[in-house]
Parts: sequence; structure tokens; C-alpha cells
Amino acid sequence: MSAKKKRVLAISGSTRKKSTSESILRAVAEIYSESFEMEMFLDIASLPHFNPDLDNEKVDADVARFRRSIENADAVIFCTPEYVFSLPGTLKNALDWTVSTTVFSNKPAAMIVASTGGEKAFESLELILKTIGAAVADESKLLIQGARSKLGGNGELLDKETIKKIKGVVDSLITAIG
Repeated sequence: MSAKKKRVLAISGSTRKKSTSESILRAVAEIYSESFEMEMFLDIASLPHFNPDLDNEKVDADVARFRRSIENADAVIFCTPEYVFSLPGTLKNALDWTVSTTVFSNKPAAMIVASTGGEKAFESLELILKTIGAAVADESKLLIQGARSKLGGNGELLDKETIKKIKGVVDSLITAIG
């Protein structure tokens, strides 16, 4: 009897179709298709604006689905750009909807910030994930600067050094899952 494949939830911080972040996550899914099952959560823009008054037992259906996706995953991997020296608002909003829950408590997670610069988004995502209790090892964090230049015209990863670093992040996440 073979062991059940681990489930990894991939969350793109970009709402742009065929974004660099989504391309990186799709590359990870392809490279690691034998290692784990990856669910792509590409609907962060469908989540309503966070409002603590609406964060109750009758929470919005999209929010409930987002939380369930996190809860049912063995691990979560984020890939996001940086917008105006911060996280994209839709990603921050999505994370705000998890604050009152324990869905990220000790959940293995990895984070990739793929942007022109990205330092501030990296710092912000790192702090938020720590605050909500996600288990992010230092080896499961990566900042890819000049990210667009590392992809081909069809969104494929071309830069061998970047591929190596991404594999290091994902291998660390797999180790954390156990």
C-alpha cells in the first residue's frame, strides 16, 4: 500500500493572469508532481474586504473555502510580487481573514517573493506568517530579485541558479512536512 501524497496549497499574491508568481508556482507543481499534490488557490481577489464584524460563524463562503483549503493542506507555499514596497493588498486581505483562526498554527509554510526589488514585501510576509503561527524555516524563504528576467516568454523558469534556489526552498518545505 503506497503512502498518501502530501497536499500543498499554493497561494499566489498576484491577481494578474499569467503572473510571474503564478508561473513560479506552476513550475514548482510540475517539478514536484511526483512528490506532492499541489492545489493552486488563485482566487484571493474573490475574498471580501476583511471586516472583523463579519468574521463570525457565518463567514462568507469564499472565506470559508479559503480557510478550509489551508486547513486541509499539509503545507502552504506563497509566491508574491511586491507592490509599492509592500504586499499586494489582496494577499494581505486574505491573510487578515486567517488571524482569528488557528489554520496556520504550526503549519509548514514556504515563502517566495518574486519582484523587481522585493525586500519590503519579503519582510512583511515573513512577519505576518510568524504572527499567525506558520512554521517557516529559514531555508523555506526566498527573495528573487529581477524575477521577470528569469522567465521565458511563456512563463517558464530559465535561470538555473533561480531554479536551484527554488528547489532548495521546496525541499525544505517537504522536509518540514515529514
